[in-house]
Amino acid sequence: MSKSIVAIVGRQNVGKSTLHNRIARKPLAIVEDLPGTTRDRIFTNVAWQGVEFTLIDTGGLEIAPRSTVAQGVREQVEAAIAEADVIIFLVDVKSGLIPADLEMAEMLRRVSKPILLVANKADNARLETGAVEFYGLGLGEPLAVSAYHGRGTAELLDRIISRLPVPPPAETGSEIMKVAIVGRPNVGKSMLLNAVLGEKRVIVDDVPGTTRDAVDTLVDFNGQSVLLIDTAGIRRRGRLGVGVERYSVLRALRAIGRADVALLVLDATELVTAQDMHVAGYIQQEIKGVVVVVNKWDLIADKDLTEWNTGIRSYLKFIAYAPVLYTSAKFKQEVDRILPQAHQVYQERLKRLPTAEVNDVIQQAVATHNLPRSGRKRLKVRYATQAEVNPPTFVFFVNDARLIHFSYRRYLENKLRQAFGFTGTPVRLVFKAKAES
Repeated sequence: MSKSIVAIVGRQNVGKSTLHNRIARKPLAIVEDLPGTTRDRIFTNVAWQGVEFTLIDTGGLEIAPRSTVAQGVREQVEAAIAEADVIIFLVDVKSGLIPADLEMAEMLRRVSKPILLVANKADNARLETGAVEFYGLGLGEPLAVSAYHGRGTAELLDRIISRLPVPPPAETGSEIMKVAIVGRPNVGKSMLLNAVLGEKRVIVDDVPGTTRDAVDTLVDFNGQSVLLIDTAGIRRRGRLGVGVERYSVLRALRAIGRADVALLVLDATELVTAQDMHVAGYIQQEIKGVVVVVNKWDLIADKDLTEWNTGIRSYLKFIAYAPVLYTSAKFKQEVDRILPQAHQVYQERLKRLPTAEVNDVIQQAVATHNLPRSGRKRLKVRYATQAEVNPPTFVFFVNDARLIHFSYRRYLENKLRQAFGFTGTPVRLVFKAKAES
């Protein structure tokens, strides 16, 4: 399922970014960093009481913008409001109720979405009483918080998750493989979709950013239904345009969340860019299967695949398990390999292994490698089992989960891959402490 979106909006200097960072960076929220790239913190995946959502920050809103930049910010905020499932309207108790707050409240009253009125900078009990002034906005009870000190943020998170939409019930019947086509703008995603389909089902244009909504297309692959999702290009924060184009990123991220497998489309003429690594990081963070599709291969003269594979994997080390295909959507070269490869990755995600086989591999791995230790305490791996599929999830019962560090986790994952494959999909490892018997 794709995550719900919560947007923080308000005028300038009310503490939107402080609140965003407070929720994102403290132990009360779970935030996963993206390996191999610097993550843009405007989008943060947060978990609270077992409920996950994406939190987004926005610029300070001016009701009557007088500059091009201010107008751009307004369009961005309006687009964020349009995309959000829940809106946090942040005001400032120190400034009190001012005309700009009244005008913004009027705009939000026209939106049929849950709105949480949050009065920030209530750093003490005296300031907290000032929140009652904001009842005058007509948006319900204001919640007094101090984003800087962390006061009231737990209650705010409780209110957020209580207003998020209820996830639809799980689908019954045969599973549909869902494949998202993602990447930065103008790498040929829509043309690639048309080449796979063999017909012009979506608009193809050389202008970056033509596709703004995620477009779903249901196709038949060897008797199995496959949902193909075309998306808008994902750009770096500094390169984002205004209005709907900026927040088309949210639709692309939602598409990744909905998918089982993501096709990460690269432009062969530009190798692997920082933006490509950024998108790959989102795919890995969502624990989705991935196939790297190098498009515009017809424009390359030196087609030494060994050298190309080495170069691409040197940039995308954190998804080294991803298969790489070289295609030309324009001339429909090798595009017939895309769905079979995506299907193979999907099958790897559904692979379930007997506990006995998993334990044989893990015990051999433990016996042939120095176990982590802290002081006199050494790690003991009692047994392991596969708990889930899609993505493959393995639970390890150990004497002390704190003794597991990144390098040993990677070692165990590599041993599982050597024994069982899992081509194209992340493998999730969970370590649980089991007391001595």
